[in-house]
Amino acid sequence: MKLAIVHDFLNQYGGAEKCVEAFHELYPNAPIFTSIYIPEIMPKSFREMEIRTSFLQHMPFKRKHFKKFLLLYPKAIESFDLSEYDLILSSSSAFAKGVRKPKDACHISYCYTPMRFVWDYENYIVKENVSPLIKKYLPRFISGLKVWDLKNNENVDFFIAISRHINKRIQQCYNRQSDVIYPPVDVDAFHVSDSIDNYFLIVSRLNAYKRIDIVINAFNRLGLPLRIVGEGLHRKILEKIAGPTIAFMGRLDERSLAEHYAHCRAFIFPGSEDFGIAPLEAQSAGRPVIAFAAGGALETVIDGHTGIYFNEQSVESLVDAVNKFVNKENEFNSTDIRNNARRFDKNQFKSAISRYVTEKYEEFRKRTKR
Repeated sequence: MKLAIVHDFLNQYGGAEKCVEAFHELYPNAPIFTSIYIPEIMPKSFREMEIRTSFLQHMPFKRKHFKKFLLLYPKAIESFDLSEYDLILSSSSAFAKGVRKPKDACHISYCYTPMRFVWDYENYIVKENVSPLIKKYLPRFISGLKVWDLKNNENVDFFIAISRHINKRIQQCYNRQSDVIYPPVDVDAFHVSDSIDNYFLIVSRLNAYKRIDIVINAFNRLGLPLRIVGEGLHRKILEKIAGPTIAFMGRLDERSLAEHYAHCRAFIFPGSEDFGIAPLEAQSAGRPVIAFAAGGALETVIDGHTGIYFNEQSVESLVDAVNKFVNKENEFNSTDIRNNARRFDKNQFKSAISRYVTEKYEEFRKRTKR
């Protein structure tokens, strides 16, 4: 079985890219096809991969303005020649599942979400810094992308959803069934500390839809120390509203990140995420999570046991949750919290993916009588 991996783009490092790392560990001889690749942004592990890029790799300013190539990504993904492969494993929240597969190949799509900017356009666009002119004409292009996205489902033989939340979204948007395999967390990369410092923590891409602005405004009001780890297009906007108790740490190396997790009072997770690996990294370090009660957090955080939910995406609701946490902070058990994270360990992910790929490929072969 000759396998190829297809990923949307390698221009930032987050949960999806950690899945790509795990796929590579499972299938080290499989090339990774992607629209653009910016090596200096990615960890060293990606230097060991055979990464094949599209014509977009030669476009100028792709690091800062990759979103402006929106209408070119479908063509970029479709341009790959995969005729020599028996199985395609797409890693997709946008375009990768639109790859053209050979007639007799099996396509398994690991789906992080149906295209957020297509299927949740109104909520997505309001959080993005888009000019009025683009907002005026963008909907007609988005409608075309929706048609393209739906058409591509014909080329996907099996869908894997990253959570029950996304399982439902795939059914709603695509009218397709999917199986759930949770993304990987490298639990052993984190450790529990006996000493806790006086700060709360966010680890995130600094993008608008992450709703870090809510956390900043809440901690401005609370006057409590908050550290924000990560980079993104929204950083300057967030820095402007941040008070004196809030520190932007930028991008940290793995050791420093693990230390920040281990010593924080609690991790703050304000977004409605498709899954969310960072809260599980915090739990791997035995630290509780204060999470917005939506999306993947409902599947990874146990309210009152490994963290606390807040029910509205608002400053007031988060302030109430932080105050509730402060009052019961000593009740959380680091060992119990870490044990919850072990349910999502990287080795379990790799075993589940390996079994799934083998089983579904055999099922496909029997169905097509290859």
